[in-house]
Amino acid sequence: MTDHNSPAGAVGEGQPSGQPGPFGPSQQPPQHAWQGQGNQAPAPQQPSAPQQPQPLPSDAARAQVAAAWVRSTPRAGQAAVPSLPPRETRPQGESKKEKRERERAARKAAYEQKKAEKEQRKRGGAARPAAATAPSPSSAPTAQHAPVSQHTPVHGHQAAAPAPSAASPAPAPGAGSTAPAGGGLHPGHPGHSVPKPLPARDFDVPKPGGRISGGGRRTHVALRATLLITTCVFALGSCGVMGLVIGKSSGTTTAGLDASDANRYRLTEFPTEQAAAFAEQYAQLCMTFSPDTSSARRTDLARYASAGVDPDCGWSGEGTSKAVSVTWDGTAEKLPEYGDHGRYLGVQVRTEDGTLTTLTVPVYVQNLATGEGMRVSGDVGQMPLPAAADVPEVDQGDEVVDDTLSTQLQKEVLPGYFEAWGASNATAMARFLTPDATLTATTGLAGRLTAPQIGTVVALVPASAQNSKPYTYDSGQAVQVRVAVDWTDSKGVAVRRAYRMTIVNTAQGWFVKDVRGGVLDAEGGRADSDSDSATGTASPSAGSSGAPSPSAPASAPVPSSPAKPGKS
Repeated sequence: MTDHNSPAGAVGEGQPSGQPGPFGPSQQPPQHAWQGQGNQAPAPQQPSAPQQPQPLPSDAARAQVAAAWVRSTPRAGQAAVPSLPPRETRPQGESKKEKRERERAARKAAYEQKKAEKEQRKRGGAARPAAATAPSPSSAPTAQHAPVSQHTPVHGHQAAAPAPSAASPAPAPGAGSTAPAGGGLHPGHPGHSVPKPLPARDFDVPKPGGRISGGGRRTHVALRATLLITTCVFALGSCGVMGLVIGKSSGTTTAGLDASDANRYRLTEFPTEQAAAFAEQYAQLCMTFSPDTSSARRTDLARYASAGVDPDCGWSGEGTSKAVSVTWDGTAEKLPEYGDHGRYLGVQVRTEDGTLTTLTVPVYVQNLATGEGMRVSGDVGQMPLPAAADVPEVDQGDEVVDDTLSTQLQKEVLPGYFEAWGASNATAMARFLTPDATLTATTGLAGRLTAPQIGTVVALVPASAQNSKPYTYDSGQAVQVRVAVDWTDSKGVAVRRAYRMTIVNTAQGWFVKDVRGGVLDAEGGRADSDSDSATGTASPSAGSSGAPSPSAPASAPVPSSPAKPGKS
């Protein structure tokens, strides 16, 4: 081991022991850098030029110098480790309480300065005075003892120079600057530059939960105004669009119909139905007359007719007549003299002697909208009945009648069913009905007709079962049946009625699914003569309107539809 206190250890012309002599820069920082020389930052010491190594007197001295160089020189690819900043020292005799009071006073002075600057900006927005950036006397000691920034690179064991105070102005580059040359590179440390100080930014930090002063408040107000205006514009636009939609939907629209469509569907402004009812009342008074009621009849007719109309409606004062039914026949001819205010209306009148008469009654209507102001504007005229057409023969096609099934239904099923159906006995009908029977099949006649006697029954074989004989029917097979039934009405008179029925085959037998009235006449043609149609009178057996005449016997049987030969 080498004794560092011996003359051999003091190589380098009086340098402290343990340090190399003139072979490199001194590793000890200058003492005056940490003694606190005001606010001026000391200039970094210029490294002295390396001197030529002198021969050492011994091998121990050379080993010591080599070890010093190894410690001070960084290895390749390894950055220099910065040294820790020196401990902050306070003046001798200053206690911790005095230090806290001094720091509190410095913070208070800084707050007062910021407050004064804010008031100055509010009053005139003048530029901040240069004195605002000058350090206050109370903050100088604090800035003097500020620690060195940890981003400043420090060489090995060399102490870093103290950073300039936050309150002191930054020195201008090139004018008295003590920064090392070479773009800020420290001697002996290639690639490690000293960071340049950033320019100071002038802004205010708002209080927690507060608003930004100055332009922030104005921006907030402008944003709120923009949102309010935009909302109003959208609301007005929505109201306008809804108004247009409602206005168009509430407008009246008319169908594009021409004159032919109006005539076809009898579309007119004339109140036809009201005028027809008025004409029916007048025709009933006209066709009912008697010498005993002539004065009252004339008074009643005067309420309907105009001044020049025959007050007796064509009656000579002799004989009697009574109208039992009066019906508008659906004809309406336009009155040319009155335009849309008048029509010739056809009315059919049936008297008590069975005579059917057609009268033409001219009617004038004053108010077309309400139908008020009606008058019979002329004398009535008797016209022949409408021309009757010959009914064509019914084409029965390939109808096949099952006589066996017809006889079975006539004796076993239909008598009990029609007995319960005429009386509307639901319990008794349930034995003859399918679960999906129709409403007409389950309702009945409620006792209006009684004592049914089953007449002619015609069961038609379905097309799927016509190829087998005897005819066989599958389960669920439906068969159409025509039935004629003789009833007794409430007055004890026998009447015959015809029905169309649907019968369904099941495992338990035949059941009724549906009942409908009316059976077509397969013969067709016409029953009345040409002379009866020309005179406008109805024959005793059958009237032109299809209703039986009162003079005809009510018990006359209705002929059933005979089956064609060779079909059964």
